[in-house]
Amino acid sequence: MLNKPYDRKYKKIVEHTNFKFHFISHISMKANEIRKKFLDFFESKDHQIVASAPMVLKDDPTLLFTNAGMNQFKEFFLGNAKPTHHRVADSQKCLRVSGKHNDLEEVGRDTYHHTMFEMLGNWSFGDYFKEKAIAYAWELLTEVYQIPKENLYATIFEGDQGDGLSKDEEAYSFWKKILPEEQILLGNKADNFWEMGDQGPCGPCSEIHVDIRSEEEKKQIPGRELVNKDHPQVVEIWNLVFMQFNRKADGKLEELPEKHVDTGMGFERLCMILQNKISNYDTDVFSPLIQKIEQLSSCRYQQGSINTDTNIAIRVIADHIRAVSFAIADGQLPSNNGAGYVIRRILRRAVRYGFTFLNLKEPFLYGLVDTLVQQMGSAFPELQKQQNLIENVIREEEDSFLKTLDQGLNLLDTLIRETSSDTLSGKKAFELYDTYGFPIDLTALILNERGLKLDEKGFEKELQKQKNRSRSAAESQTEDWVVLQANSEEKFIGYDTLEAPVKISKYRKITDKKRGAFFQLVFDQTPFYAESGGQVGDQGVLAEKNEASIPVFDTKKENNLIVHFVEKLPKNPSISLVAKVDVQKRKMARANHSATHLLQQALREVLGAHVEQKGSLVSPKRLRFDFSHFAKMTKDEIKQVEDRVNHSIQQDLPLEEHRNVPFDQAVEQGATALFGEKYGERVRTIRFGTSFELCGGTHVPRTGEIWYFKILSETGVAAGVRRIEAITGVAARTYFSKQNELLEALSSQLKNKNDILKAVSSLQEENALLKQKIEELEHEKVLQIKQELKESLQTINQVNYIAKEVGLSAGDMKDLAFHLGQEIDNLFVLLAANHNGKALLTCYISKNLVQEKGYDAGKVVRELGKFIQGGGGGQAFFATAGGKNPQGITQALAAGHSYL
Repeated sequence: MLNKPYDRKYKKIVEHTNFKFHFISHISMKANEIRKKFLDFFESKDHQIVASAPMVLKDDPTLLFTNAGMNQFKEFFLGNAKPTHHRVADSQKCLRVSGKHNDLEEVGRDTYHHTMFEMLGNWSFGDYFKEKAIAYAWELLTEVYQIPKENLYATIFEGDQGDGLSKDEEAYSFWKKILPEEQILLGNKADNFWEMGDQGPCGPCSEIHVDIRSEEEKKQIPGRELVNKDHPQVVEIWNLVFMQFNRKADGKLEELPEKHVDTGMGFERLCMILQNKISNYDTDVFSPLIQKIEQLSSCRYQQGSINTDTNIAIRVIADHIRAVSFAIADGQLPSNNGAGYVIRRILRRAVRYGFTFLNLKEPFLYGLVDTLVQQMGSAFPELQKQQNLIENVIREEEDSFLKTLDQGLNLLDTLIRETSSDTLSGKKAFELYDTYGFPIDLTALILNERGLKLDEKGFEKELQKQKNRSRSAAESQTEDWVVLQANSEEKFIGYDTLEAPVKISKYRKITDKKRGAFFQLVFDQTPFYAESGGQVGDQGVLAEKNEASIPVFDTKKENNLIVHFVEKLPKNPSISLVAKVDVQKRKMARANHSATHLLQQALREVLGAHVEQKGSLVSPKRLRFDFSHFAKMTKDEIKQVEDRVNHSIQQDLPLEEHRNVPFDQAVEQGATALFGEKYGERVRTIRFGTSFELCGGTHVPRTGEIWYFKILSETGVAAGVRRIEAITGVAARTYFSKQNELLEALSSQLKNKNDILKAVSSLQEENALLKQKIEELEHEKVLQIKQELKESLQTINQVNYIAKEVGLSAGDMKDLAFHLGQEIDNLFVLLAANHNGKALLTCYISKNLVQEKGYDAGKVVRELGKFIQGGGGGQAFFATAGGKNPQGITQALAAGHSYL
């Protein structure tokens, strides 16, 4: 399989050998040409060339990111939808950062692991199968890319007794027609049987490997002996998966009704082979970025596989800037949870490698975006379109993390000072890592520089505890679908009706820690809208004749299926039922959804055409709308936007809806396509006046139904992204009702009930005058107390000593102490107060006494704080303490006298 970790026994070979390539390809191509030749080849074989799906997934609960080329086609493999084209090819951007496919911490340490990568692939959905898949791969590799045939090896599935599967004789027979038998190898289930997950479509696969060693090395050890042995120069180049089974929850296999082909070829590795390089990072996929990093850091990158700290850092940065930029371009901003947390983690890893090993102490990552856009923008135009946003978001994230690093360095210094042994405890290191985001490898590096060690076992123990907690919280068990109606296609009818007779096509049981056991139902048709496009899923009931209704507590979309969540099954799942959407919640949700369309149009009119939607949440209670804009909106701009939306509502604009419109036609007509969304070939358009968007959500028939639009807040989400939260309809009525109640309550407390503003203004003026008078009285009180204190002065051991309880605040006591210090030499002042039920202590000592006699006000208040059940501190000449026991003030003052 692609992206397997390499065997450690080859690590030294990689690091210390300068490999020379004697064959690979007879032609030399740039990366963009290699990609184009792949797509052109399959287009010539009647494949539809499709765009890469977004790297960030929205309708698949099993994945955060696209991690394989087949992800966007899962619905076809699962039989949930019928493909428009039965032959497809593309170059899919993928992200792998965790799990069985990759480990983020390995990226950069070798020359072929990546977070973001391109997967070249061709698919057949019930069309051709093994013979043509093998023939196409062979033709492309040997005739188009001109890789010598003698350097290629094919593996086939050897069979598996546990699954009752025999050797893949069909694939073997096809390979025998084009390859000598000694170049066809058997592979076990781990290498040559591909599975989507614990359940779902799967099948045997045939891998193609290439031997890029020198002729001398090939004579010493035949390439066939190094296939699937993780040798860095005998590598897998293409995986041809033949989907012919479905894995059930009990582990058993069943034949799929239709056979499919799913192939994947790592683009970066292909470029390495065709460009005669020994490292993916030496190809022109990465070299422009590496040259820019060299320029920014004044550090040199050594080509090949040399693992210096500098080389690793540059590889990490070159890899990670791609992952972060593509994620932001697809709509995923860095954050503290979910997919956003993964992107933030990748970004911060790049920053800390630059900070630690390249001496880059200022933001630098954002400066690589332009190079990336120039290099890949033609193949992926979303990079060009979102360049400013990508740069701004990365810059802000870098600034924030560099401040975190500074804070972490200070905290680590404190921990080092407090460590009595030569080892920092793993628990403290984990707290620094978990709470403050301080990288553990940086902690280890700094400790090493100080001659200290890190308790790595203790850290790993704490880390494992956290992982176990997270795993335990997320644990769930999913049973197989129980199919009641085979080959039943689900139809969404919720645009036209909120109640309909339905039959359950299939259902399954889910058990998780949070909710316990519940069921997911799929109907033959449904009026329930599934969560997508920012709009939450419908709720409602499932009515069964002569039985209590079953609440539907959520509706979601999974691989193109509309899935309904219920606590229990109907008594007889096979009979006809009635699905009823909660009408009031649907009406409130659709009002909010239509309001977001009016809001986006108003924002573009008031702020400019640069405004684009960057995210949204539409629920019955409220709406949230994220959009691109470079500055905080002014009060006047907010009012203008609110007024424009409400004007559109008052116009009672009719909904103009068109379904099944060709995507290109809709865009040509001016419909706005949303940020990071995946659209099919046919779309639905929604128009209210000048607002015209592609949208699959539910909407009001006329804007008058929205009633009123009220903005509650406008805040920043990230650099260049603002957020508006607003309400409409019932929520707006409730809001104004509460505001009115508040106004009436306020009015009842004021003298002038007819002019509340004037009454409040009058109160503010009175308050200011009273505050001024109080300050004057306080000042007079302080002067009077100062005189009394001067008269109570005692001389003890040539020190002028004053100690007294005064009825002042902490601030007034400080001012008083410093005034006395300016007027009296050799002064030691101890003041106390019972202020709002709390005990306060203030100690002031003349600086000459601090120097000559070694007095320390901080030590004084710490000792005396015990009497008031509190503590404090400060400088040697001035310190304060607070406590919860005012009764201890007398003892504290007496103890102060004994101090002298």
